[in-house]
Amino acid sequence: MSMAIRIPRNGGPEVLEWQAVDVPPPGPGAAQVRHHAVGLNYIDVYHRNGLYPLPLPSGIGVEGAGEVVAVGEGVSDVVVGDRVAYAGGPVGAYAQIRNLPADRLVRLPESISFETGAAMMLQGLTAQYLLRRTYRVAAGDTILVHAAAGGVGLILCQWAKALGATVIGTVGSDEKAALATAHGCDHAIVYTRERFADRVKAITGGAGVAVVYDSIGKDTFMDSLACLRPLGTMVTYGNATGPVPPLDLGVLAKMGSLYVTRPTLFTYTAKRSDLLAMSSELFEVVQNGSVKIEIRQRYPLADAAQAHRDLEARRTTGSTILLP
Repeated sequence: MSMAIRIPRNGGPEVLEWQAVDVPPPGPGAAQVRHHAVGLNYIDVYHRNGLYPLPLPSGIGVEGAGEVVAVGEGVSDVVVGDRVAYAGGPVGAYAQIRNLPADRLVRLPESISFETGAAMMLQGLTAQYLLRRTYRVAAGDTILVHAAAGGVGLILCQWAKALGATVIGTVGSDEKAALATAHGCDHAIVYTRERFADRVKAITGGAGVAVVYDSIGKDTFMDSLACLRPLGTMVTYGNATGPVPPLDLGVLAKMGSLYVTRPTLFTYTAKRSDLLAMSSELFEVVQNGSVKIEIRQRYPLADAAQAHRDLEARRTTGSTILLP
């Protein structure tokens, strides 16, 4: 048996229930992991409230780190005793022990703790594909990062700065502006005080930015398009304020032959070879100090509801982990 958070129905944080669940031996191709830490991500909110529907009742959570305690038939990717981490794959990370496909697990370097592993995989791999694949940031680029003091935002700012980019970020307060600035953001815009599109135009001398990384969604989408240079790339990868409404594609022509994409981590990591290559690059920048993973909140796993409340109220910064 294991304790886990389950959701019997969609709704607010109150639907998160701490329950005893049966964990059978892992089947063929699966491994059993005892979690040391679990990651908290905004996709968990979308699963909980039904924006991204799950068959109910369901577990919740897509990221964790721990030790392999059993493997099923045919498993060669990991062995018992391996330190591992993962992001994506079947939901159910809010648990003390769980089974999941072994080919979704990545061995965690000894120099990276379980807590850091749980805090970095989904957000760090997201930053990796955004910066290195969706739009490959190069030295001299100027970019715009929304929610620059959030978990993905802090990683994006640091990594982009290490690549030689000029980083503009939006944040909700002076405290968050200071945090983003300390992590590589060259220009922190407090969006509650000034219109970010106007500030971006001023900062870039009217030229605009090469790419916008937008996890906010509906409230920022059109102003984000206005920040782009001709042939610029709009990357909308989250919906914190709701989904982006339908778009007349003619707008993209009028605003400078813009590109728009809606990527997901699950597409980029579908092949194990890609998952391993992306993880290797993420581990490298963390180990060499280019990117520091800021764990700024820790909650007992049983208190996941409070963690969700704080996340949705924008009371969190950096990464948050849940401890079984």
